[in-house]
Amino acid sequence: MIAIVKYNAGNIKSVQNALERLCYESIITDDPDQLKNAEKVIFPGVGEAGSAMKYLRDRGMDEILRSLKQPMLGICLGLQLMCKHSEESDTKCLGIFDSEVRLFPPVDKIPHMGWNSFLSFKSDLFKGISTSDDVYYVHSYYAEISSSTVATCDYIVPFSAAMAKDNFYATQFHPEKSALIGERILKNFLEL
Repeated sequence: MIAIVKYNAGNIKSVQNALERLCYESIITDDPDQLKNAEKVIFPGVGEAGSAMKYLRDRGMDEILRSLKQPMLGICLGLQLMCKHSEESDTKCLGIFDSEVRLFPPVDKIPHMGWNSFLSFKSDLFKGISTSDDVYYVHSYYAEISSSTVATCDYIVPFSAAMAKDNFYATQFHPEKSALIGERILKNFLEL
């Protein structure tokens, strides 16, 4: 079973719908046992870092997520919360990835919204994908490039489009909203 983390964030149902299109069953849960026993965990989200981390901490889910041994995929806010700190509400995050999350400099339209391609990537998440393939983004904050960066994109500044460390993976873009390319990336994760 695939567990989708239920927390103070939006866009969770669209991830479940994408999994259904790929013929995978999933549950939306904040139950510690279901998260620990799931085959894979997806940590999606659209929202605000401070309130989302408060929800996780208040329920002890921050410790549970950090301790997972099975593959976990963070999406958008999920990626940002897997980093060590976010400028959004000056938030201490999960610290899985050693990267800071920063607000885009105000020299262009914020948020970065729409389709964009990759500068580079290196990960099994991107099997069958080309750097010229476009994926869908909606974000005002970005994770700096770090040793965990496995894909980069450029909007105002180069940033981490995807990250990976041990059993933890994350994408800043929304694979569930990225048509066939996104479905392929989700399927690659589910087949890890």
